[in-house]
Amino acid sequence: MPEDYMAMALRLAEQARGRTSPNPIVGAVVVKDGQVVGRGFHPRAGAPHAEIFALREAGERARGATLYVTLEPCSHYGRTPPCVDAIIAAGISEVHMAMIDPNPRVAGEGKRRLEAAGIRVVVGEREAEARALNETYIHWITTCRPFVIAKFAMSLDGKIATCTGHARWITGPAARRRVHELRDMVDAILVGVNTVIMDDPQLTTRLDKPDVRHPLRVILDTRGRIPMTARVVDPSLPGHTVVATTSAMPASLQKALRARGVEVWEMPAESFGVSIEAVLARLGEREVTSLLVEGGSKVLGRFFAGGWVNKVVAFIAPLIIGGQAAPSPVGDPGVRRVEEAWRLEQVQVERVDGDIMITGYPASRSG
Repeated sequence: MPEDYMAMALRLAEQARGRTSPNPIVGAVVVKDGQVVGRGFHPRAGAPHAEIFALREAGERARGATLYVTLEPCSHYGRTPPCVDAIIAAGISEVHMAMIDPNPRVAGEGKRRLEAAGIRVVVGEREAEARALNETYIHWITTCRPFVIAKFAMSLDGKIATCTGHARWITGPAARRRVHELRDMVDAILVGVNTVIMDDPQLTTRLDKPDVRHPLRVILDTRGRIPMTARVVDPSLPGHTVVATTSAMPASLQKALRARGVEVWEMPAESFGVSIEAVLARLGEREVTSLLVEGGSKVLGRFFAGGWVNKVVAFIAPLIIGGQAAPSPVGDPGVRRVEEAWRLEQVQVERVDGDIMITGYPASRSG
C-alpha cells in the first residue's frame, strides 16, 4: 500500500500543538523516487517553518522531489522569510498542500507564485483534517477573535456544585488531568470573579513534564470584587493575569492590582457585566488565538447567549448531587424553548477513567 505522505505531514504538525501561536501548526514531508528524504514541522513562532526543516534535511535530494505540506507555504516576510522562495530555490518540482492559508497575506498567493515558477501544485489532500488541526488559527486569522472553548464538569444530574457551592471534586483525577492538558494547549483561560471568590483557583497548568505552558489568566470582574488574597493575583504564580473590569472598579484597587504585576483592562460594560465582545477583541489584538472558558455558570451563560462559543468540552461524572439551588453549568439568560437550544455537531464521546468526556461544536441555532 502506498505511503500516505500527507497523513505523515499531519502527524508531524501535531507534535507542536499548543506551541506555535499565533502561527498555525504545520508539517512537511519531501519525497524523492518514493522515498522520504526530508521531514519537518514548525516548532514555535519565530522559528523556521516546516518546509524549511524538511528542505534542510533533504538537501540536494530536494531537486526534482515532491513536497507535501499541511498548509499553503507563506509568500511574505513575517517573523521569517517566505517559504515559497526556499521551495523554488531547492528545485522542488511538485507541491501538495492540504489547504490554502486563510491569512489575507497569503490566501492563494503562495500557490500562485509556485505555479508561476513552473511547479505543479495540488490542493485539497486531507483538507478536512488539516482544517481541524488548525481550527484555532483559522478562526483567529479570519475573525480577529480567539477560538472559544467552553469547558465544564458536571454531575449526572447536571450540577457543577452543591447548593452550598462546594465543587471539589466532581470528576476524577484522569478527567482533571485532561483539563490541564487543555490548558497546556491554549493561549488563555477565563473565569468570572465569582469563581475566584468561591474556589480561589490558580488557573495554572499542572502537568509532570518539562515544557509546561501556563495560559494567560483572564478574570471578568465588573465591579472590582476580586480579593487581593486571591491566588490568581499572587506575583509568585507562574504565568500572567489580566483582570477585565469596567469604570466601576475603584481606582485604588486597580492600582493595587497593577502593583502586583496584574494587567487591568477597563472595558465597556453591557447589561450583564464586562462586554464579552470587547474582551475577545482585545485578546485577538494581543494575538491570543484560543481561549478556554472554565466558568462559572453566569459567565458560560453569557458566552453561549452571545454566540461566542466555538467548541464545547464537557465532563460528566457518575454521581448525583441534587437540589434545586445547586447550579448548572450554563446560567442565565438560557433559552425559552427546547428548539432554541444550542445543539452540538461532530460530537465525540470518550470514556476518561470513570467519567465521560463529550466534545462538539455548537450548530447555528434553529430558534
